[in-house]
Parts: sequence; C-alpha cells; structure tokens
Amino acid sequence: MTQAQDSVVDDPTHGTTAAAETGPAPGPTTRTRKRNTLLEWAVVLVIAALSAFLVRTFVVEQFKVVGQSMESTLHNGDRVLVNKLGYRFHDPRRGDVVVLEPIKDVSKADLIKRVIGIPGDTVSMSADTCQVLVNGRELIEPYLDPIAKTPGGCGPGLAEVTVPSDHVLVLGDHRNASQDGRSFGVVSFDKIVGRAFVVIYPSSHWQWL
Repeated sequence: MTQAQDSVVDDPTHGTTAAAETGPAPGPTTRTRKRNTLLEWAVVLVIAALSAFLVRTFVVEQFKVVGQSMESTLHNGDRVLVNKLGYRFHDPRRGDVVVLEPIKDVSKADLIKRVIGIPGDTVSMSADTCQVLVNGRELIEPYLDPIAKTPGGCGPGLAEVTVPSDHVLVLGDHRNASQDGRSFGVVSFDKIVGRAFVVIYPSSHWQWL
C-alpha cells in the first residue's frame, strides 16, 4: 500500500495534468485576431467616409472655378474652399465671394460671384463710368481689375434696384464677361451654397478671399 501511494504522489504525468487543468485559458487563434483587425479597419473606414460626407455636405466643400467672370480675383481652373456653415450664423456681407446654386435660364452649373448689395441697399451701376453706387455713394472696389473700372469696359449697367430682405445682389469682378445681377436680378439667401474663403490651387494663386 505504501509503494502504491508513493507511486501516485511522485507520478510526473499526474502533476502535469493538474497544472494544465488549473492554468490560464488558451488565447484567440490567429484567424480570430485577423477577423477582429479587419472589422476594426472596416469600422474606421466607415466612420471616416461618413465624416468626410458630413463635412462636405454641411461644412466645407471644394469648388473649381470655370470661366472668367471673377478675374482677376479668380481664374479659370482655380480651386476654392467654400464655407457652407457660416451663413447659418450670420447674413451674407457686402464684398463676400459666394457660390450660388444654378440660376434658371442662366446656368446649369453653380455660379461664383461677389455680393454687392445686401438687404435694404439701393444699388445702381453706370455703363458709361462703370461706377457702382450703393445707397447713393460710390462703392470702393480694390479687388477689381483696372479694365472693369474703365469707362465702357464694364458691360451693361444696372438700373437702380433696392435689395429686399433675405436677398443679395451679386456681380462678377470681370464686369464685361459676367452674367450676374444685371441679368438675373437679386438672389435669395436659400440659393447661396456658401462663402468662398481661400484659393487652394494652384499654389501660385493661393490667397484669402
């Protein structure tokens, strides 16, 4: 009996079995780890894509300038960033460069113009002198190309108009090559996509607007 008890106590097989039964549980397999990693990346990509969509839709969007109507401030092919959120907190301001939704019978694409008249303003422009009058005073426009200030170099004039509430009057900086408020009148706030605030491409044209 003593020998049998000694052989049981000293049996290395039993000792090993006891340790295995009381040790830590096995970790995840390689396949499980790969599946978890792929799932994590999928979640990250979905969140990134959703964030980009929300930013582009509601906050900031990039637009490409097509045409010459805003020269020499903006040139054909320039890319600008447009703040789509700002006008939720304040009204457009005189001098802002804005992107507009397409205007019926004028353009099938978005337009980019400069705000000249805000609600309550009385605006006119002489085709002979190219002077813009706002509330009876000449509007100082340092952003204009000299040609746009040259008598006869600004295209058609604008008969006096009073801008109603929740509307703006816009003109292109290149007055002689722009379809703007002189042809389609005032524009309601809800047609404004946002304010262009910086040129980001090409780098040689970089500027705040």
